[in-house]
Amino acid sequence: MMAWSGFLNGSGALAACALLATIPPAVAQPRAVVELFTSQGCSSCPAADKIIGDLANDPSVIALSMPIDYWDYLGWKDTLADSRFSARQKAYSARRGDRDVYTPQMIVNGATQVVGNDRARIDGAISDTEKTAGVMSVPVKVTLDGRQLKVAVAAAPAAVAPSQAEVWICSISKAVPIAITRGENRGREVTYHNVVRTWLKVGDWSGKADSWTVPIENLTGAGVDAAVVYVQSGSRDQPGPMLGAALTSLN
Repeated sequence: MMAWSGFLNGSGALAACALLATIPPAVAQPRAVVELFTSQGCSSCPAADKIIGDLANDPSVIALSMPIDYWDYLGWKDTLADSRFSARQKAYSARRGDRDVYTPQMIVNGATQVVGNDRARIDGAISDTEKTAGVMSVPVKVTLDGRQLKVAVAAAPAAVAPSQAEVWICSISKAVPIAITRGENRGREVTYHNVVRTWLKVGDWSGKADSWTVPIENLTGAGVDAAVVYVQSGSRDQPGPMLGAALTSLN
């Protein structure tokens, strides 16, 4: 499905168990961040939603679901969609200089777009982007400490220091089952994995080692149980290759 169509903020409180817990830092460095632009009203998307679930179980990959809203007119309003996900998808298209905005679409490491239900092409894109200088080369650590998340980004390798980059944190729901009663997926129950619920810019990053502290109340949302920090070259409106990322559980 093809169509044209900025970012999430939130405030409130997470579950008490998450607030009181102290979680060890996420130290394993992933090789890829994959973003799936999907829709409950897209008949081609459930296969891609399953793939993102499989990728979410791979510790070397950070998988994110970003449901878009531009298919809501087809008879079913996506219950997880947000226009800001649609805006991010369009921003990637503008950066690439094409008009490829569709569902299911997977963006791999901020650098390559592939059809989201084609596992072979997704795996190939991960392998190809790994060879690009700078991609996922920056160690990122995120630690939950009481009511705060502590974020640490290491210095960039000298040869790949970015001219512009940003650090973002998003809270996610690991599994959200949805019963769809109208539209192209009528009668199906689909589980959406690692659904982005809130999004917060932590700061700009110049390539030098830096750290930030994020109040936990800024990462709220129904069913939130994990957080992802990523460092991305470019900006919100012109997103470029992913430089590093980490995921931590909140419970």
